[in-house]
Amino acid sequence: MAEANVAAASLFGVDSRLCSADILAPPEVRARIEVAVLNFLAALASPSSPAISVLPLISRNSANCSLRSGLLNDVSSVYLSHTFCKRSLMHNPKAFLRVWKVMEMSYKILGEGKLVHQRELFYKLLSDSPKYFSCQRHVNQAIQDVVSLLRCTRQSLGVMASSRGALIGRLVLHEPDEDQIDCSILGASGHAITGDLNLLSKLNLSSDARYTIVVEKDAIFQRLAEDRLYNQLPCILITAKGYPDIATRFILHRLSQTFPNMPIFALVDWNPAGLAIMCTYKYGSISMGLESYRYACNVKWLGMRGDDLQLIPESAFQVLKPRDLQIAKSLLSSKFLQESHRAELTLMVERGKRADIEALYSHGFDYLGKYIARKIVQGDYI
Repeated sequence: MAEANVAAASLFGVDSRLCSADILAPPEVRARIEVAVLNFLAALASPSSPAISVLPLISRNSANCSLRSGLLNDVSSVYLSHTFCKRSLMHNPKAFLRVWKVMEMSYKILGEGKLVHQRELFYKLLSDSPKYFSCQRHVNQAIQDVVSLLRCTRQSLGVMASSRGALIGRLVLHEPDEDQIDCSILGASGHAITGDLNLLSKLNLSSDARYTIVVEKDAIFQRLAEDRLYNQLPCILITAKGYPDIATRFILHRLSQTFPNMPIFALVDWNPAGLAIMCTYKYGSISMGLESYRYACNVKWLGMRGDDLQLIPESAFQVLKPRDLQIAKSLLSSKFLQESHRAELTLMVERGKRADIEALYSHGFDYLGKYIARKIVQGDYI
């Protein structure tokens, strides 16, 4: 099938400017799956030229990715345009069949009114179809393919990702029909963020904080929580304990929408991975380009940055690893990296070094809170 015909064969309407995944009720998702099945059967039963039809998916690659800016705010996000790729039985039979297997499972899950984690779905598919799902990556890829085909969010499919995130500080969560949770009186581990976006969307949020600080690492998060930074600097601390999961990005976006005048700062390692993590919070990701606008926030880079390197002893620097250089190359080739971030990344590559936030402990374990407060007060962020 020619590329133009693949695009024309999209099951659902194409936005003239950008593509997005809709939040749909279970009956609507099941109806879209039924349409996909009927189209497949119609092509197979065609009297003139019976064929196994290809699956038209929104292409998830850098060539089909751009950056959109909000009309009413200063939030920019990754989006995908309506360029299509395809899954076919001839070119990649296993990937083609995985899409149908995931749609079949989603149809059953939604019919039963359930919501399952991606990991649960993997073990179920591994049990039912071991020839096609030998690792979690196969499931994750197939889910994104279904999202691209049906143009609905992952949660709409009845699937949610496990959340590693936590938050603490000047925030009170009011859960429906439950007691409120005062996040300022919790232990250093903070409040665990649920992976259920439906529950997160129903939370009522109240806060007297002036800042939100996104922390890359759980160890740094717990250090700041143990020091009760939010009592000295009125803030909310949040972490995904590494690369951001959807639930952590979702609750951060909700905070930004609920408290639009509360700036969001990122505290990450001075290395390519740290910058990639911050950019995911700020813009979203290409792999989830159909949903990125739902989670993007105007995140400012607090630290660590090149100007902070003078605070770190030479012995604390580490040589960039091949994986660091690979991430740096990918970021430098991206369309959305702003110039100040590009300059920082270029400096990392030129020096061939990286530095962890923990290097600041050379000034004492209580220095990190002072470092954060000073940079915010002085407006030292980009």
